[in-house]
Amino acid sequence: MSLFKILILILAGLLIRVLFPGEKRKWALLVISIVMIFWLQPALPIRNMDFWFPVATLGVICLTWALSSGSEQLLLRSNWLAAGLTLLTVLSIGLTRFISLEGLVTATRPPQFHLVLLVLLGFTLITYLLVRFTPPSETLIGMGMLLLLILFLILKTPLLSYYASLGLRNLMGQDLALTQSTDLGWLGFSYVAFRLIHTLLDKINGRLDHIELGEYLVYTIFFPAFMAGPLDRLQRFRKDLNSPQPLHSGELLQSGERLAIGLFRKFILADALALIALSGTNAQQVQTSGWLWVMLIAYAFQIFFDFAGYTDIAIGTGMLLGFQLPENFNQPYRKPNLALFWNSWHMTLTQWVRSYLFFPLTRALRKEDKLSAPLIIFITQMLTMLVIGLWHGVTRNFLIWGAWHGIGLFVHNRWSAFAGPKVAELTQNRPTLTGIFKVSGILLTFLFVSLGWVWFALPTTSLALATFAKLFGIGS
Repeated sequence: MSLFKILILILAGLLIRVLFPGEKRKWALLVISIVMIFWLQPALPIRNMDFWFPVATLGVICLTWALSSGSEQLLLRSNWLAAGLTLLTVLSIGLTRFISLEGLVTATRPPQFHLVLLVLLGFTLITYLLVRFTPPSETLIGMGMLLLLILFLILKTPLLSYYASLGLRNLMGQDLALTQSTDLGWLGFSYVAFRLIHTLLDKINGRLDHIELGEYLVYTIFFPAFMAGPLDRLQRFRKDLNSPQPLHSGELLQSGERLAIGLFRKFILADALALIALSGTNAQQVQTSGWLWVMLIAYAFQIFFDFAGYTDIAIGTGMLLGFQLPENFNQPYRKPNLALFWNSWHMTLTQWVRSYLFFPLTRALRKEDKLSAPLIIFITQMLTMLVIGLWHGVTRNFLIWGAWHGIGLFVHNRWSAFAGPKVAELTQNRPTLTGIFKVSGILLTFLFVSLGWVWFALPTTSLALATFAKLFGIGS
């Protein structure tokens, strides 16, 4: 995202807080967040998809809400108001087709207006029928989660996204020879899918009561966190949403400091490091292992400052709007072991996977008397990290990156169980030795994580293996 767009988002947050106090803030947030997901969606090679993907985002959210809502929701005026504002906003954006405003709200000219009307009518009708005639059930909610996962797999798997792109190009009457697996750049879908699955799982487990449509929409497409997180919980988010407070000077100062840190991290540190950071191109061109190590370390810090910078900007903009979004990073490269690293890196994603996969799976496996504790730990840690890897993309390198960390966490767990008591006894009342162990742990953890970024940064397994060989002077 460009600096200009980030500054517009920050300004929008400030204006909403100042101009729409009290209950009006929620409805202003709904309208502006809808506009923002259209505005942020870049142009795509497939005609009109920069319009249809945001429409699909809103449609998927409404249908997911319908799966978890009973017919009593139709009696609430607030739900009809939310539906009306959503339809009116999208129709207004569609009408910009007739006044040549492409680039101002949507990257290209919106599609023919009658198609927009038909699609919106279809989503509205299906949503109404689901709410009216299908009370929430585990089966129905399970089917909803399955469809979300199928969409996720299509978008994240290069082969599947290629064939999906081929189908869309054929539908649009475009040249099939130009099809690429990267054509389907559905902005924000990964974060949207995880938010929706979280609410469905919590609904099944009885941790979530009735949800109003307006709350659900604002939570899912909340524009400061729409593209890069952090992943918030609906239960926490709705407390801030339904408790609007006037902006005070201390909050403005705190927000300004956080935004300044984020902008510095992203546009000064991360963008500068990106010039020398490891990539598919320079990994093939570099001749010496020394420079390759420099590029790898530059990438390790570049990805941190880039992601942490975006998180700071999201949290700072959230503060302007009266929301306290959760933290996502806590000095991860200063942690002395891999477990603490993952407790400090992309914390909201880690906590999500831990809550909805690691803990339930651990409880289920413990009921099996035939499985030993180390085996249970290995299975759960490995599957957790594989899911985190595949969340970034269903490719071999992301799978290996997840396995790299899964194995690392298991080795650390077993080493801690074996050597932890001995190290504690050895370092008791010896601060210097304690410091040496801590610094050594930090350096080893950073080295392990940095080497893992090779799989993450490079496009193919063969190039990653060649890079490892070059890093350690093998075959040169």
